Amino acid sequence: MMAEHAIPVDLYNPGQVFACLGFLEAADVLCGDAEGGFDWSDEAEIRFRLRAAGEENPIAAVLEYLAAVTPRPWAPIGYDPSQEKADATGDTDVENNLEAGESGEAELERSETFPANEGDRMSLPIRLGGGNQCVIELGHWADGSDRNSFKLYAGNRSAEKIARAMLLGVREKPKKKQAVGDLRTKGVRQLWEEQRDALIAHPFDVLTPMGGSFNFDPRGAWTAIDAGYSPNDQGDQIASSPVVEFLAAWGLEHARPEEYGTRQVRYAVWGVPLPPMLARAALCGAITTVPRLHFRFELDMSGKNKVVTFAEREIRP
Repeated sequence: MMAEHAIPVDLYNPGQVFACLGFLEAADVLCGDAEGGFDWSDEAEIRFRLRAAGEENPIAAVLEYLAAVTPRPWAPIGYDPSQEKADATGDTDVENNLEAGESGEAELERSETFPANEGDRMSLPIRLGGGNQCVIELGHWADGSDRNSFKLYAGNRSAEKIARAMLLGVREKPKKKQAVGDLRTKGVRQLWEEQRDALIAHPFDVLTPMGGSFNFDPRGAWTAIDAGYSPNDQGDQIASSPVVEFLAAWGLEHARPEEYGTRQVRYAVWGVPLPPMLARAALCGAITTVPRLHFRFELDMSGKNKVVTFAEREIRP
């Protein structure tokens, strides 16, 4: 038995396309036998269709998992974080002054396997799940292979704290007589509790101010020139989608868009259901035997951070 669900997607938002691949990857692990593809037969209502084994809605299954897990950083055996100095020259955000997530910083785990030659405090991969939950390891930003890691965030921000902010939200430091600080920004967990039906129906369109991101959703991206000032300096928060941000990172775990020139990027969407193995190749346009649309965008710069911008379509024969 297979269950299917379709969600609206903006093909000109690269982060949403990457996140669709993330939904596919996650559903394949959590539900099994997942396939997904884009349906642009109605240009006014373009959708990503995802199906997976079982009776449970695969979109809901992925969101429920994200709402329940807590990310933990992991590093190679022998890694000593105390020997690394914090990058005091990089960009900062609210994470420097607030407790990220509901329980502070997670304890470091170590592993005999690791994607890079050595650990980097700001780029350590993360683990999700444990106990009765499926264990997932994510860390495309720490890829030690010869392909581009597509790491966009920079400065004094760790991947684990960014992930915790997106999944658990960000809380203020506890006040006197408080065991847990007041909620400053929401994550997937709070959105799942408060807006479950909306999140399942259109997960990319439930926006909230965020306490950190991987810079995939152009709706939350900004530069001081474009904004006319620095929102960070003023303590302002930009609304974006933690679902897009986190699942885009999951989608790029085994795939990359095509990079060319100076911060120029291409990606493709495919018009038939594909399993994750083929969808990874389709994202960079490597599969030519299926209906597809091609897009390109530029990575803008915000300080040391790269940020995704909205794409334009490439017309190909």
